[in-house]
Amino acid sequence: MPQKRLTVVVTRRLPEVVETRLSELFNVKLRTDDLAMTRAELTAAMAEADVLVPTLTDQIDAGLIAQAGPRLKLIANYGAGVDHIDVETARARGIMVSNTPGVMTDDTADMVMGLMLAVMRRMQEGLATMQEGNWAGWAPTAFLGTRLGGKRLGILGMGRIGQAVARRASAFGMQIHYHNRRRLRDETEAALEATYWESLDQMVARMDVVSVNCPHTPSTFHLLNARRLRLMKPSAVLVNTSRGEVIDESALTRMLKAGELGGAGLDVYQHKIKGNPELVNMPNVVMLPHMGSATLEGRIEMGEKVIINVKTFADGHRPPDQVVPAML
Repeated sequence: MPQKRLTVVVTRRLPEVVETRLSELFNVKLRTDDLAMTRAELTAAMAEADVLVPTLTDQIDAGLIAQAGPRLKLIANYGAGVDHIDVETARARGIMVSNTPGVMTDDTADMVMGLMLAVMRRMQEGLATMQEGNWAGWAPTAFLGTRLGGKRLGILGMGRIGQAVARRASAFGMQIHYHNRRRLRDETEAALEATYWESLDQMVARMDVVSVNCPHTPSTFHLLNARRLRLMKPSAVLVNTSRGEVIDESALTRMLKAGELGGAGLDVYQHKIKGNPELVNMPNVVMLPHMGSATLEGRIEMGEKVIINVKTFADGHRPPDQVVPAML
């Protein structure tokens, strides 16, 4: 007898090639629009699914997991971060969680460098001047920014993405420093020519640029709080492509308004959909709508990892990218 195909519910539109392959392998329920599911829709999805494929816009908390149907045995997250999923509660209910690590490393690291360049070379101001038709012509002192070469870069979180940022920044001639939960191996540290700081306070006080590349966990919430932000040099630039919750956004806004920081490049925000509206029109702040991993290649590779995780589960094995609480 042929094995019954798993019912897989996907909460958002995915690249067509990914949706097609999922449909070939499983009994898939796809979205007809690209809006995030409501809580009621998520509840219904979790009641009928064998596998749920959510994204970071879906808050899979203990309350939702408590209402999950008995068939739900895998939450195959489309994305690396799982701070929107209550992994411990899922595990207690016998529901495995998987993610898609390593796929967006290069894309996100590229965006870190893009934001760094945009802020330090005042690209947003130049673009606005051209779009508004206000350019009066070249002048020796117009739009003077700062070069990246020779600047100290402090990387907060030296995992895959942090190391990819280090390699790119080194090619620009930047000096690499980092703070991490665990120090890198000697050979890795030497290859990156990176200086380790056990004290985050001491590192941020000495950097020209700080790049946030750590995940959001209870221990990293507001890791860059008002006190730590005040330790940064008035000329320093802060770049965040990780999670908005790592930074006290209100404190950051106050400091930028007061001229106590050189600028910021932000791709993520504490309140997910948009950042503090006071940041929007600041000339030294570049804000993007969570585009760090937004490449077609990256999105397809994320989908391929989801498919591998679900197919491995369907074949009776543990998904290769299973997430357990000890990893968080």
